[in-house]
Amino acid sequence: MTNQYETLRWPTNLDRAGIEERLVQVRDYALANGLPELAARFEKLSTLTAGQLGGAVLGALNSIQKFPEHRQAITQLEMVAMNLKNLK
Repeated sequence: MTNQYETLRWPTNLDRAGIEERLVQVRDYALANGLPELAARFEKLSTLTAGQLGGAVLGALNSIQKFPEHRQAITQLEMVAMNLKNLK
């Protein structure tokens, strides 16, 4: 996961596919960085309802935001959280 070229302008129109793509990146980051509990929140994304997915995102953000060393994952989760309104 890289955010080398991310700007302050975040996409606010991600659809479900875009949201899931970001969450796969978070899951991969979590697995690579010894965060299996975080990764487990995003298994089988396509089977989660919008409410379940939103709860997983907000729960994950709550649990990881106190660890600044995981800023890459935090940024992705924040971006997804801003787009939860687009879930159908």
